[in-house]
Amino acid sequence: MRNPRGLLAISGYLAGRHAPAASQSITSHHSLFFARALQILAQPEPVRLQKLAAPDSGILELRLERPEVKNAINWDVMGRLRSAIQKIQADATAKVVLVASSVPGAFCAGADLKERRLMSSSEVGEYAGSLRSTFSSFEALPIPTIAVIEGAALGGGLELALSCDLRICGENAELGLPETGLAIIPGAGGTQRLPRIVGVSRAKELIFTGRRCDAAEAVRMGLANYCVPAGEAYQKALDIAREITQKGPLGIRMAKKAINQGMEVSDMPSALAVEGECYDQLLHTQDRLEALAAFAEKRKPVYTGK
Repeated sequence: MRNPRGLLAISGYLAGRHAPAASQSITSHHSLFFARALQILAQPEPVRLQKLAAPDSGILELRLERPEVKNAINWDVMGRLRSAIQKIQADATAKVVLVASSVPGAFCAGADLKERRLMSSSEVGEYAGSLRSTFSSFEALPIPTIAVIEGAALGGGLELALSCDLRICGENAELGLPETGLAIIPGAGGTQRLPRIVGVSRAKELIFTGRRCDAAEAVRMGLANYCVPAGEAYQKALDIAREITQKGPLGIRMAKKAINQGMEVSDMPSALAVEGECYDQLLHTQDRLEALAAFAEKRKPVYTGK
């Protein structure tokens, strides 16, 4: 974001320098410059990360705010997503992340095709690899992540949602991976995460045809957790996040680790071994002892994450 004082100082310097010989055309040019500067200042950040205040402490909100292109992801947005992920990773108080859009009718339209048209083949490959890595970093966050989908979640936008643990859709949501229609394939994790969520056959159908599905169908196939009336997806996601924050934070982290790592091994004994390792890490925590004491005393536990 540019410094407002810096812009005002620059405009004042230009006005003073040209004042003795100011013509109407110069004055007009200066006015246009200043108006453009104010327009730049008024533009929102395309990615915004904020903490919710008490009583919702521990809930973080990651918002996409690029309305002119329905939150399409370019290099700048990707860099800002990486920065947000690093901040979440470094925040010991974070318990849940909500991924939402401030743009009516759009969660994320996918890659910025206007920018992509100007890239060479090698640059496109680099972009896809970086986006794949970014979404993998987001998926690897140790805390639960919830995608709040109102409107279109297409291509890279759906791939971002697939990297979340849960997906809550408004009934106006439209989900799809249309890349084969552009003679390519989903390149930011879609060919791998979608079959793990909805099954191989269903994923092949959706990717081969590139067709879009609505929120109700998404729930039926297991792609989304809930379909709620349009405009109510955020509130539903927030309600779920509030339930999660009431649970033992270390237990939640280990549950996510056990599920994710267990799903990646090839046999049940290995998966159960993953579960056992995660369980063992919780045996000597203060939170486990607090939970037992609270149960005995018939009160709500106070977890510290230790």
